[in-house]
Amino acid sequence: MSVLVTGGTGFVAGWTIRQLLDRGYTVRTTVRDLAKESRLRVTFPGVGLRLEVVAADLGSDAGWAEAVADTEAVLHVASPMGGGTAPNDPDELIRPARDGALRVLRAAVDARVPRVVMTSSGAAATPPNGAEGVFDEALWTNPDQPGLDAYRRSKAIAERAAWDFMAEHGGDTTFSTVLPGGVFGPLLPGQGLGSVEVIGRMLHGMPGVPHIGINVVDVRDVADLHIRAMESANAAGQRFIAVGGFLWMREMSALLRAELGEAGRKAPTRELPDWGVKLMARLQPGLAQLVPMLGRRYTYTTANARDLLGWDPRPAEVTVVDCGRSLVERGLG
Repeated sequence: MSVLVTGGTGFVAGWTIRQLLDRGYTVRTTVRDLAKESRLRVTFPGVGLRLEVVAADLGSDAGWAEAVADTEAVLHVASPMGGGTAPNDPDELIRPARDGALRVLRAAVDARVPRVVMTSSGAAATPPNGAEGVFDEALWTNPDQPGLDAYRRSKAIAERAAWDFMAEHGGDTTFSTVLPGGVFGPLLPGQGLGSVEVIGRMLHGMPGVPHIGINVVDVRDVADLHIRAMESANAAGQRFIAVGGFLWMREMSALLRAELGEAGRKAPTRELPDWGVKLMARLQPGLAQLVPMLGRRYTYTTANARDLLGWDPRPAEVTVVDCGRSLVERGLG
């Protein structure tokens, strides 16, 4: 069986490719520039023709018909990231996320690919300001809520557009989405820091961490959930939230200090006061997206993925420590 995974150099895509290959699938993956193929060959040595690398960019129609041709499933993982800064124009994230998803879906439907699973984000299921508690897949982020950053808006808008498109044009192609929380875990050879950079910063030493909580999920479990959703008929038409547990950033830092010995000694022990974070956000506008998250505690039930697909994620604590160890081993921590 041949599977297309978009954005092959990404953190989640890389682990998804790894697990697909380990399970005997043939994989095709997209990169924006074929010069990146050599990097993928470092990440996946010895797989030969079982991994094909093709060029396709979410910002262009070119290459997508060829990318999906003769595949039996598409795992659309690629998407623009927030990068930790706020773009001057929110459409810098929203347009490529939405339009890129629709390009991939249109190509898959035109090619009559039986199954598509798309990576969305927990950012597309953010509760209203001030809301706390436990939420499920019925929750949709209101893209117009005050203070919502461009990344969260882009994820909500892109996923809505994808479901609307598939409802009207999907035909025999079934569709599911996976909504991960903050994705951490070990790096594969040749992978960049991506979303685990926050762990690297803790290990290098910071003045303190903000009073922010993260719904942590392990990259290996996110990859596994994508494949389970691809393989199971029960997944058709479903959203699947993917989290392993909630941790405050101060708890993540404490885990690194406790479990990594000398390598974790620089992890901060101090939690920054909210007023200090708000002051820094005034001086550095890119930090403004942190302010609405200060002190908020909400999490999700993963009953849908557990009950329908038998998904069983690692505890958040294991994920954070494994991530830190991986960075240290790579000389990045």
